[in-house]
Amino acid sequence: MSVQLNCSYLDSFISADDCKALDPEIRKAHDFLYSNKAAAKGNDFHGWLTLPFDYDKEEFSRIQSCAAKIRSDSDILVVIGIGGSYLGARAVLEFVKSKNYNLVRDKNDPQIFFVGNSISPAELSQVLSLCRQKDFSVNVISKSGTTTEPAIAFRLFRQLLVEKYGAEEAAKRIYATTDRAKGTLHDLSLREGYEMFVVPDNVGGRYSVLTAVGLLPIAAAGIDIASLMAGAAASAEKYADPDWQKNDCYRYAAIRNILYRKGKMVEMMVSYEPDYQMMNEWFKQLFGESEGKENKGIFPASAIYSTDLHSLGQYVQEGSRLLFETVVVFDKSKNDITIAEDPENLDGLNFLAGKTMSYVNQKAFEGTVLAHTDGGVPNIILRLPEMSAYCAGELIYFLEKACAISGYILGVNPFNQPGVEMYKKNMFALLGKPGYEDLSDELAKRLHHQS
Repeated sequence: MSVQLNCSYLDSFISADDCKALDPEIRKAHDFLYSNKAAAKGNDFHGWLTLPFDYDKEEFSRIQSCAAKIRSDSDILVVIGIGGSYLGARAVLEFVKSKNYNLVRDKNDPQIFFVGNSISPAELSQVLSLCRQKDFSVNVISKSGTTTEPAIAFRLFRQLLVEKYGAEEAAKRIYATTDRAKGTLHDLSLREGYEMFVVPDNVGGRYSVLTAVGLLPIAAAGIDIASLMAGAAASAEKYADPDWQKNDCYRYAAIRNILYRKGKMVEMMVSYEPDYQMMNEWFKQLFGESEGKENKGIFPASAIYSTDLHSLGQYVQEGSRLLFETVVVFDKSKNDITIAEDPENLDGLNFLAGKTMSYVNQKAFEGTVLAHTDGGVPNIILRLPEMSAYCAGELIYFLEKACAISGYILGVNPFNQPGVEMYKKNMFALLGKPGYEDLSDELAKRLHHQS
């Protein structure tokens, strides 16, 4: 099993000379990750690079034990986090299980709800109402414990746990994934006796799915996290060669940058499986936060085909020629359905009788990739054998490493996100948080003037 990169639909868009010209930049980016870390921007966040085989085995065992406990005593697991603190876990859960996991899960699997990623009172109220009726546990994920969205959610669910079970029992149902040594959540966890897991100092949030950040909720859903890590380890070994001609991960990173330099400013990640939708969302955070700096970067977008062909298809086919597609396809579907013959054939579909839906889906992909490339949209194909835990691990590591290499080729630090803090300062000032009084007055005047 491995991720297979198919570049055959790029022949009219990229030449061999284009790739060859980028070779020095690819090798420099590789050196930044490995032999020349001191010169690399963000070199203190390279911990994900060796994570698939160099992780805390004792913590990993505790994750498995706590997941088993959650599965035995909880009907619901509430996962509280935002951005990288929840996207990766939810992406893997739906990739391996289903986007309808809570409806089709096995009877021993808890429902899993991801909250604290918005400030919607409607969403929180619904999950709180469900938890009042059932046994539940909470996995709160925050490096600091003070990020606004998850902190609000944790306050509410912690209060409900204490109200429902009492303080002592509530503490046994709270699992905190936080900083190793400091912070509000770390200190609270020590004081209250919560089971604690670590957000590694050298792994940024969007690269953290293979740490306790993602592993506990994934394991609680009954997914084999050992297989997930094995897939990632296989990718780590496979994509270590600095020669881009032997390394599909580096070829993908190079192709993205070549297309960007040719005016392709938007990358649309596409799959023909709805269970891939949250992996698309994780991809958008990974690449958007990593590359969108210094007025540079490819804008990451996504679609699920054939669904979105009926809404975005016209634009992709004939709109502004500013995008390219990265299409993720699978050799094997989780399930399949054979289309039966209808004696009346009122819908005119008897020409499909005896064929499987996965066959039809494959032909939809083939027809679309030909149409879009004919329309001037470059298509990169990533093919995987199936939607399993092992393949999820392979793909996650492939995309993480491609993102790091691509960011270094672009000339930015792929591991920081300075622009994310601006909205927070404004929000805190408008909410009246102590210490933001001067900014509050300024923003109030601006809002009054603009209204």
